[in-house]
Amino acid sequence: MGRIATLPRPCLDRTGQNQSRRQFEATPGPFEYHITRSSDQAGAAITNMEPGKRGIRPYFDVDDINAGAARVKELGGEANDPGSVPGMGWFVTCRDPQGNEFGLWQNDPSAPAPTG
Repeated sequence: MGRIATLPRPCLDRTGQNQSRRQFEATPGPFEYHITRSSDQAGAAITNMEPGKRGIRPYFDVDDINAGAARVKELGGEANDPGSVPGMGWFVTCRDPQGNEFGLWQNDPSAPAPTG
């Protein structure tokens, strides 16, 4: 992977432990994309893939990314087509009927690199 960036200030996890040494790793690809894991089931990412995007987008874990996206639409929201993160999984960005952004995530180590 690329460069490693250490968080510049103390960061406490949910148990109150100092996680200052938590690191973000740059992933290869056409966009700046840095990820970190806080456990086997949780993590965070920082990216510049959406120029002008500000704030956070929470992601919810689903067993089936296509079924999750269909359910969002069924309930009146918007969901884009699934995108892959090679070797990690699938994501869908969504918007609820009030315009709030969120995402869905499906773990899948066999997820391929995007084509196109």
